[in-house]
Amino acid sequence: MAVLDYEALGFMCGLEIHQRLETEHKLFCSCDARLSNDVSVAEVERRQRAVAGELGRIDLSAAFETQRGRKFVYNLFRNTTCMVDIDEEPPHELNPDALAIALQIVASFKGWVPAELEPMRKGVVDGSDTSAFQRTLLVGHDGYLEFRNRRLGITSVFLEEESSGIEHSDGSMVIYNVDRLGIPLVEIDTEPEIRSPEEAKDLARRIGLMLRLTGRVQRGIGSIRQDVNVSIRGGARVEIKGFQELETMDKIIESEVQRQLALIEIKKELQKRNAKVHPPVDVTSVLGDTKVKVLRKSLQDVEGAVLASRLEGYGGLLGREINPGRRLGSEISGYAKLAGVGGIIHSDEDLKAYGFDDHELQELRRMIGADDEDAFMLVAGEKHICENALALANVRAQQAALEVPNETRGVDSKLLITTFLRPLPGGARMYPETDVRPIPIGAEVHAEAKRQAVDVEKTVRRLAREIKNKQLEEQMLWSQQLGLFTQIVEKTGVEGSTVATVLLDKMTQARRMGKNVDNISDAAMLRIFDEYAKGRITKAAIEELIKQAPETAEAVSGAIRSGKLERIKGRELEKLVREAKKGRGGEEAVREIMSKHRFNVDGDELNRLVK
Repeated sequence: MAVLDYEALGFMCGLEIHQRLETEHKLFCSCDARLSNDVSVAEVERRQRAVAGELGRIDLSAAFETQRGRKFVYNLFRNTTCMVDIDEEPPHELNPDALAIALQIVASFKGWVPAELEPMRKGVVDGSDTSAFQRTLLVGHDGYLEFRNRRLGITSVFLEEESSGIEHSDGSMVIYNVDRLGIPLVEIDTEPEIRSPEEAKDLARRIGLMLRLTGRVQRGIGSIRQDVNVSIRGGARVEIKGFQELETMDKIIESEVQRQLALIEIKKELQKRNAKVHPPVDVTSVLGDTKVKVLRKSLQDVEGAVLASRLEGYGGLLGREINPGRRLGSEISGYAKLAGVGGIIHSDEDLKAYGFDDHELQELRRMIGADDEDAFMLVAGEKHICENALALANVRAQQAALEVPNETRGVDSKLLITTFLRPLPGGARMYPETDVRPIPIGAEVHAEAKRQAVDVEKTVRRLAREIKNKQLEEQMLWSQQLGLFTQIVEKTGVEGSTVATVLLDKMTQARRMGKNVDNISDAAMLRIFDEYAKGRITKAAIEELIKQAPETAEAVSGAIRSGKLERIKGRELEKLVREAKKGRGGEEAVREIMSKHRFNVDGDELNRLVK
């Protein structure tokens, strides 16, 4: 793949980071803000239809979804779902804890907070919200992040509801789990100032780090998602949704740029040929008795039909590659599949491999009026489904001659390409939320948010000062233990290098040995280091205590006594040294004492006494 000059291409790129917040309750109800481990206890079904928004227009993506005619089924759970989640009860008051975290994030970006927050509804067309809208509030705007020796703009920060999680999906139905719906979420939107795919990946990593440093965000698979908006000159704005792994982000963005470049060239060629798309024609009379297996199966399963569209001037272009393993025909087929068909067959494929004979193809071309410079595409199945499928396919084929379409696209992590999901939503999807009152933001709230603001560079410098080990500093910066590390160092005064070694290395070793170290509470860990700071246990005893995994602070004292881990020091240690040195050299005395009391004796103190 050729190296691209992104500046010359007019490359524009911005990120949308979606991060779940660590709160006890959901955003607008008192349900647990955690995913359920139980089986569902009930389900509801919904269908959607597009309606005009506040501006009197129907959003393009909503109209597109209505045309698909899918059914949505929602699984409900105890403790994590309620009447608010299924839109049968008005929302409760906004979760104040979630708001405080969101304002802390805005302050970390040095953004502006509106004097009054206005709850809004944002239309959701994929069925992931039972009400077909998501509640959202703009909590900050016009912030920035110091990045690669420049200020990169943070356009906005929203506090909003998480969507439902997909359990199963096919062409006609989607099953969602509603336990995830309503968990507090922040959406962070950057300015389209990213200069390359590699820079996009680094920026996403940097923002993710800043969010972690708040100590108030959820961790784990799916708790943070990155969407990328990409365009080039002559191309279109495409929103790529659902990045879960940052490692492939740059490759997928580059693949999307290559796709748009190829589509621009196809558009120029189609315009040169004055290409046109013609309405579908029922060609069942020609292909009703075909030996083509894929068509026969579709016709036998239902009382079906075969429909075909003539693509005037498209000959040879449906097979033009736009990404590795993807062609223009694949793009068009992606639209048709949304109607419930398996795909389309088109004339740039190896039709003999399907089983078509020459007579069938001649009759087909004659019936739809296609000559050698034209292409065609066809589908088979229930007639109304085929009509929908070819209507969608024709729309995409016509777009190929007019423009690169604005789309929402998904990620294929195996092929490292993007795939069509739906048209890009517009401004018609936003309208006011009438069930939640506006929220005034006072001076005290502003001040508290600024006190809690995160400074990544300041944190990096502090870790360097406290740990003095590059590898441990980097590990701790990204570790879930960072908050606990900070607490221990600040409250006990124990050296950061000692604390970091225990939290990152010793606990990992104990976990590999099968010890239940994850059961140790923060309070218990704080007590362990406090006992060490006060000279009651040794550094070696810390490791032994961790293996015993005391769950509470009170359990630490019991573990010290039962394990006989109290430190031997002062006169008691002097007595041990005198007895050990009788008839022995210093080194031999040290070895004897440490062999019997390695958890109880500090090595440095022992060596000083022996000398």
